[in-house]
Amino acid sequence: MADAVPSRLDRRKARTRAALVQAAQTFIADGRTNVAILELTQAADVGMGSFYNHFSGKDELFQAAVEDALDRHGAALDELTGGMDDPAEVFAFSFRLTGRLHRRHPQLSKVLLNTGLAIAASEHGIAPRARRDIQAGIKAGRFTVGDPELALVMAAGAALCLGQLLHTQPDRDDAQASDQIAEDLLRTFGIPADEAHQVCQRPLPELDLLRPDAIA
Repeated sequence: MADAVPSRLDRRKARTRAALVQAAQTFIADGRTNVAILELTQAADVGMGSFYNHFSGKDELFQAAVEDALDRHGAALDELTGGMDDPAEVFAFSFRLTGRLHRRHPQLSKVLLNTGLAIAASEHGIAPRARRDIQAGIKAGRFTVGDPELALVMAAGAALCLGQLLHTQPDRDDAQASDQIAEDLLRTFGIPADEAHQVCQRPLPELDLLRPDAIA
């Protein structure tokens, strides 16, 4: 059976929810989560009643905003690495692409950074994909780490600290820094140094999909 075409009401509801989520992401990026619901609805240009048609409260909206940002970035990584077979290469490409995100899309970057270490335990976005790639690397004999969760902690911590460093040091080369840390992580996970360097010098896929609006 063909999918039902969304009605005008459905489309309007979707636009309202998207406006609220986008407004919340802006506040999160600015580090302003202690705001009233009225301020959120004004930023989204929607009525107070419309807010409660979608969310039970501010905390639910902020959670949805974080999950939306993580899922969009994760979907973009899946799209950009979809044709790769080597889990070590997929892991490195995803890390290198995420490192470049911080300069190309600072608002999304700051949403991720202000979410903090909770990202490492999230079921959305970067963490489950990194966990998948690490586990695949172990299974394929590419990685020699004994505990995939500890490997994930190292990768997540490096990604967050790299993002903060790039915001703090705007003159630092984001591509070089991202590639170097990805290379160091591959070596830590058991990839020989010369191969890790080669993997992290390979051309990256088209970066346009890292735009926050690129994945519907």
